[in-house]
Amino acid sequence: MTDQASNDMKKQGSAKESTIIVNTREKVVTEKELTFAQVVALAFDPVPSGPNVVITVTFRRGHGNKPEGTLVQNETIKVKEGMIFNVTSTDKS
Repeated sequence: MTDQASNDMKKQGSAKESTIIVNTREKVVTEKELTFAQVVALAFDPVPSGPNVVITVTFRRGHGNKPEGTLVQNETIKVKEGMIFNVTSTDKS
């Protein structure tokens, strides 16, 4: 195997892992960005659903331009090592 082929394999097989906290539990992700739906799926299994279910995602320890805030549906966020997510589900009954 050539050095170039070896380097190419290392690049393909070694996605950067980041450890984040979701609802006080450590999760290891390899994505550079996470969607609202991905964060919710990391928090709940199964994901709560129904006509009156509202899910809220807040985060802190994010990147410098937006270190904390709220993630809304169809939005993405850049992942940072040690980032903290709080995901809550409320049933408006």
